[in-house]
Amino acid sequence: MSQIQLEALAGLITQGKPNWKLVRSGDGLTNHSVDILWIEFNENGTFKAKHNDFAIGRSLLMSPFNDFFTWQTTPITKIIAEATDSFYVKFETANSEYVLYKIYEEATGTPI
Repeated sequence: MSQIQLEALAGLITQGKPNWKLVRSGDGLTNHSVDILWIEFNENGTFKAKHNDFAIGRSLLMSPFNDFFTWQTTPITKIIAEATDSFYVKFETANSEYVLYKIYEEATGTPI
């Protein structure tokens, strides 16, 4: 492994308690991450922009944000349900259905 890969792997190992949980509805595959962001692509598949909120056409990227990211979905095609009081969103992509939950408040680590 190169020095850059070792540093990225060390970042993955030491990133802290997960704040987010993503569950794929079809098979129950579950991923956790400390942080998330939503990314958007150009029509030719190249990166266009990153966002803090979800929307149709955006993909979810779970931390760490390097070569060892936990998970990336394909772009959202449909938002099925969402709750604003505690972060929860159920959405479809071209090939899967997911539910994203916020587990902890980042500032306190207190369960929601």
